[in-house]
Amino acid sequence: MPERLHEAKPAVCGDVEDKMPDLDKELIAAAEEIRYLLGRGYPKNSAIRFVCDHHLLKEEQRFILSRNILAPAIASDRRNKRLICTDLKSRHVVIDGYNVLITLENYLKGEDMWTGDDGFIRDNRGVFSAHVNDETTCKALNLMIEMLVVHKVGSVIVFLDRQMSKSGELATFIRQKMEEVPIKGDVFTSGNVDNEIKRVSGNSIVATADGVIIDAVENVIDIPACVIAEREDQLFLHSLRPDIDHTIEGKIEV
Repeated sequence: MPERLHEAKPAVCGDVEDKMPDLDKELIAAAEEIRYLLGRGYPKNSAIRFVCDHHLLKEEQRFILSRNILAPAIASDRRNKRLICTDLKSRHVVIDGYNVLITLENYLKGEDMWTGDDGFIRDNRGVFSAHVNDETTCKALNLMIEMLVVHKVGSVIVFLDRQMSKSGELATFIRQKMEEVPIKGDVFTSGNVDNEIKRVSGNSIVATADGVIIDAVENVIDIPACVIAEREDQLFLHSLRPDIDHTIEGKIEV
C-alpha cells in the first residue's frame, strides 16, 4: 500500500551534466530501421541492439532511440489515449510525480527535449535514482501546480517512488503547495508507483510519459506539454520523425 508522509521538510541540492550532442542523419536513419523492424514484430531490445551495433552508435544515442522509437501500432494506440489540456477540467488526475517533475526540471535547465513516436515529450537524461530535490524541483512543481489550477482540475493524487532520495520530504512539500492553492487531493510515496497508478486509474486521467503505464490505462495527459504550450520561451523539440522536428515558441500540439 502507498505510504502517506507528513512531517519531513524539503531539501535543496544538485547539478546537471553536459548536454547531449545534436541530432544527426545517422540517428534518424537508425530510428527508421528500428521502427521498420518493430513494425514487423521484432523484440524492441533486439532491434535496437542490432541497428545500433550496425551503425556503431554511442550509448547516449542508443538511449534516445530506446525512449522514443516504437512500433507504429503501439505509437498510434498511445496517441489515441492522449487527451488535450482542456480535458482536465473538473476531472480527477493521477500524477506519476517524478516522471512529470524530472521532465519539467530538465526543460527548465535547457536540456534537449524530445517528442517520441507516441507524441509524448521526454528528456534524454534518464535521471531517476540520481535525482535530488533542488531549486529547479521547486520551480517545476510550481509550473505543474499552476497548470492544474489554470485548467481547473477536480482533484489530484500524486504518487512518488519511495526509493528515491528524500521522496518523503518532496511529498510533504507538494502537499503544502496543493493546500495553499488549494487543490483537492493528496500525495503518497509507494514502493511500486506503476502498480499503484494502474490500480487507482479507473476513469481518471493519468499524467505520465512512462510507456508501461500509458499502455495499461485509458486516459493520459502530457503535463510537460501543457506547461510548455502556455509559456512564451522558444523551445526546439527534437524528434526522430523528420516531419515533427521544429522550433516552437510557446505553442505545441496539446
